[in-house]
Amino acid sequence: MAQEIMKIQDLNFCDRPHETLFARIITYNGRSVSYAAYGDYWRQLRKICTMELLTTKRVQSFRHIREAEVLELVKAISQSQGSIFNLSHKILSTTYGIAARIAFGKKYSYQKVFISSIAEASQIGGGNCIADLYPSIRVLLEMMSRNKAKLEELHTKIDKVLQDIIDDHRNRKDDKCKEEEGSEDLVDVLLKFQQKDFEYPLTDDNIKAVIQDMFTGGGKTSSAVVEWTMAEMIKKPKMMERAQSEVRRVYGSKGYVDESELHQLIYLKCIIKETLRLHPPVPLLIPRQNREPCQIKGYQIPANSRIMINAWAIGRDPRYWVDAIEFKPERFVDNYSIENRGTNFEFILFGGGRRMCPGIAFATPNMELLLAQLLYHFDWKLPNEIKNEELDMTELFGMAMTRRNDLCLIPIIHHQP
Repeated sequence: MAQEIMKIQDLNFCDRPHETLFARIITYNGRSVSYAAYGDYWRQLRKICTMELLTTKRVQSFRHIREAEVLELVKAISQSQGSIFNLSHKILSTTYGIAARIAFGKKYSYQKVFISSIAEASQIGGGNCIADLYPSIRVLLEMMSRNKAKLEELHTKIDKVLQDIIDDHRNRKDDKCKEEEGSEDLVDVLLKFQQKDFEYPLTDDNIKAVIQDMFTGGGKTSSAVVEWTMAEMIKKPKMMERAQSEVRRVYGSKGYVDESELHQLIYLKCIIKETLRLHPPVPLLIPRQNREPCQIKGYQIPANSRIMINAWAIGRDPRYWVDAIEFKPERFVDNYSIENRGTNFEFILFGGGRRMCPGIAFATPNMELLLAQLLYHFDWKLPNEIKNEELDMTELFGMAMTRRNDLCLIPIIHHQP
C-alpha cells in the first residue's frame, strides 16, 4: 500500500495537510520544503535544496566541520574514562552543533536558545494534537489546548534568533572570505538567491523555514540513529567487537578517523541499516494528502484525506523480513543492494516519490563518522553491573523516535584521541 501511495499514485498523494498546528506556526504557514503544499513554490524550493544546498560537492565541503565537531565529542568522552557518561546528551549536542556550524558558519552565543526551542517544538509536533484530528472544531480545541500557546512562544524565540543571524550575514556579505564557495554557509547561499528573479521571491521567512527544516529533520533524527545503533551493539557484544575490528583495521595505520575511508566500513553500514529498519528515526512519515478522490486496494479515499505511512510497522512486517523483530545486520551483508532511498518500499525510512526527504546525503556522513569515532577510540560497558542483555530498549514516541531513557555508558580508551 505504501508503494501505491508513494509511487503508483504519487502525484495525487504528494500534497501535505498544511493546516496542522505545527505546520502553521513553526514552519511559517507551510513554507518549508517538508510542509509546503505541492506546487510551483515547493518545486522552486526543492530545486534550490537539491541543486544548491544538498549537492554532493556542498556536503563534502562541510567535511572539516563534521570532523572537528565529532573530535570535540571524542575528547570530551576521553576525559570521562572509566566514569559514567551520558552518551545521549552529548551525541544530540554534537549533531545540533554540526548543523549549526553548517547553517550559520560559526557558533553564536544565542544558538543554544534556538536549538533547545527547536527540540521542544519538535517534541510537541511529534505528539497527537487533538485539534488536528477534528478540523471542523479546530479553533475551539486549540483554545482548550496548551500546545498552541507553547508553539507560538517557541516560534517567537526561534524567529528572533534566525532573524538576528540573517541580519548578521547580510551585514557582512561583502567579506572577501565569502568569495569562495567552500567558505559559504547555508545562510550565505540562501541570501544569494534573494537577489534572483524567482516566480516566488525568497523572503527572510522562506530562508528561516528552510534552515529550520534542516534542524527539525536532521538534528534529533541523526542522533537518535547513532544512539539506537550503540544500544543495539551494547546488547550484542560480539557484534560490537566485529564492528570495532572493522573500523580499527581500516583506520589502524592512520591513527585517527576521518571521512576518507568511511566507504570501506561495510559491516558498520549494515548495522546502521538494521538500526534504521527496527528504529526508524521518524516512525510515522510526515503525513500526505490526496488532491483528488481515488481508490486503493478497493477502498474509496475521499479528496483531502490525511494519509499516515507507518515506517516502523513496515520495517517489522514478517511478510518482508525474515526474523523481523530480530536485530540481524547480516541480512544486509547478504543483500547489500537494499537502500533507504525510496525504491525499496519495505525500507522507506526517508519516504519516497516526489516528497522523499532530500536530506539523506546530509545525514549519512554525520551518523557514519560519529559511530566510526566511537568504535575506534573506545571500548564500552554498562554501569552498575547491568548485564548487556538487560539494557532497557523502551522507545519514546515523538517527531523522532528516541530512547525513553538516556544511554549512559562507561568509556574505556582504546586509541587516545
